[in-house]
Amino acid sequence: MTFLHLLDGAEVLLQSGNAEISGVEYDSRRVKPGDCFVAMRGETSDGNRYIDAAIANGAAAVVTDSAQEKPRPAVAWAQVPHGRRALARISANFYRRPAEKLRITGITGTNGKTTTSFLIESILRAAGRKSALVGTVEYHVAGKVLPAPHTTPEALELAQLFSQALGAGATEAVLEVSSHALEQQRVYGIPFDVAVFTNLTRDHLDYHQTMERYFDSKCILFRGCGTEPPRAAVLNVEDEYGAKLAQASKSELGITYGIAAGDFRANKVDTGRNGTRFDIVMPAGSIPIWSPLVGRVNVYNILAAAAAAYGRDCSAQAIEKGVASLTSVPGRFERVECGQGFYVVVDYAHTDDALRNLMALARALVSKDRGRVLTVFGCGGDRDRTKRPLMGEAAGRGSDFVVVTSDNPRSEDPLAIINDVLPGLQRTNVRYTMEPDRRKAIALAIDEARPGDIVLIAGKGHEKLQITREGAAPFDDVEVAREVLRSLGYEACAVSGKAAR
Repeated sequence: MTFLHLLDGAEVLLQSGNAEISGVEYDSRRVKPGDCFVAMRGETSDGNRYIDAAIANGAAAVVTDSAQEKPRPAVAWAQVPHGRRALARISANFYRRPAEKLRITGITGTNGKTTTSFLIESILRAAGRKSALVGTVEYHVAGKVLPAPHTTPEALELAQLFSQALGAGATEAVLEVSSHALEQQRVYGIPFDVAVFTNLTRDHLDYHQTMERYFDSKCILFRGCGTEPPRAAVLNVEDEYGAKLAQASKSELGITYGIAAGDFRANKVDTGRNGTRFDIVMPAGSIPIWSPLVGRVNVYNILAAAAAAYGRDCSAQAIEKGVASLTSVPGRFERVECGQGFYVVVDYAHTDDALRNLMALARALVSKDRGRVLTVFGCGGDRDRTKRPLMGEAAGRGSDFVVVTSDNPRSEDPLAIINDVLPGLQRTNVRYTMEPDRRKAIALAIDEARPGDIVLIAGKGHEKLQITREGAAPFDDVEVAREVLRSLGYEACAVSGKAAR
């Protein structure tokens, strides 16, 4: 492909040369001879600093978003006003615009994106369709499960994933769309067919600064990011921000949902230890639902997925079958079973709202046995400090005993993070202890448990690493819980897939 073909549709301020291009890269260390290097400014680094390194590695062309950089001899060159938008157009062109050949469903919101995306994928499978999934926990492409470095990857990786999916016969894609990805235009030019909004609660304010700016980032998905608005918008009208979005939506098809209000509603909800049963009431009739997923939050997730699937012309039978088929989602109310007589649950809850939902579910599960809720949690370092006391209060109000520990402290002192949590926790008068070593904290909570109790290990969920000042080290809450249970003499462990959040 020539450089000019690669730039087709991109915003270009200055251009020279027309080299043959054999690949696209934005990381100079990965550049190979014949590649086009896209040099763009990021949040913490500037790719323009590495233009000469990319050329030394064989780059045949450079696209830069810096007016200060001057064309280099014998290298095709283009200056663009926005690096990530250019990367998106260039990546799409290089892989022959794969996103335009798929029907893409995007899910955004603070909580519920992952479970909703897994549910939609399961329904599409039940409808006989082949799809790709890109999200927080993992990527599903061409029958393979791939690790997920980011909830929503850069445009280049998205184009690669979509191209692989097309090659494997996929006709659909399900994509979790983070507020960061929308704000940074990583999904620029992707034509979403269906867009889903789950909810908005306090999170990522270290980046967005205010809830209004956070919400405005989410709205980009529904306005269109370099495209027309999605054909169908699926909106939770029992969330105040979802209700606002419903009034402003420009989509051709608007579908609202909520347990008691909306086009898709839940009737006769019965949620217990082993699953959830209810009827979805919708304009075309009703669908009887049985799901192994438990809790009120999953009623919302199922309604969102069903409405999105309806927007993709899936039948009631496919919705019923697809929901019933999904038994678990990694790190979402994931139970660790060793015959211990009490629950041990790993969950990704890392906001005060998510903790409240998690603890309400836990309390409902143990109430018949008069069991206690024992919670292990921490807060991430180098992130919004203002939510730490809110999370402490949420944990204290929902628990009988709390172990405050480290999450991913990153560059911060774990004890300083814990001290930020304590004012909210202490307002609740709950019994608590502090243990900055997460492994020891998990052991403390499990050792405290009695038959009928539930131990909640919150915050990291599916994550397999812990990030500290020393770097990233392997750490899996599920595996640590298994090891602790084994050390206490419980029988061989297995992870139960009976519940997901």
